[in-house]
Amino acid sequence: MFSLGDIKAAEMWISPHIIHTPLVYFQTISEITGMNVYLKLETLQKAGSFKVRGATNKILSHINAIREQGAALAGNHAQGVAVAAHSAGIPATIVMPEWSSLSKKEATRGYGAKVIIHDQTLEESIRRSQEIACKGRLFIHPYDDDEVIAGLGLSNIR
Repeated sequence: MFSLGDIKAAEMWISPHIIHTPLVYFQTISEITGMNVYLKLETLQKAGSFKVRGATNKILSHINAIREQGAALAGNHAQGVAVAAHSAGIPATIVMPEWSSLSKKEATRGYGAKVIIHDQTLEESIRRSQEIACKGRLFIHPYDDDEVIAGLGLSNIR
């Protein structure tokens, strides 16, 4: 389990490596809910998603141990991991199910990762990633990982 302190520590750790995306006030939803609602424009983030934040936190948290071997991942934050690994100067191997979109596969390769297409389900891709990670690589779970979650929890906390 992680805490707000872990999220703040992740923010300080990865801050130099990510784009600080703006918050924009959303008037219509604010009026409907009676609350102040803001949208965080994560489409402006590297790779177009907030997922690069979690991947960057995970990789930088283990950078000394993985510098030579790299990281292995299965899942839908492939581009975020590829960007984070490339920024950290480490190799990344991404295992994706056969049904993954061509654009996602090509974008992930374009960010410097090796892409392995494996089987039909995310669960099978995760198992294959874990097998690859057993050879000395850092396994990055696509959603069930406290360091990834702490990195994803970043906001404009100050």
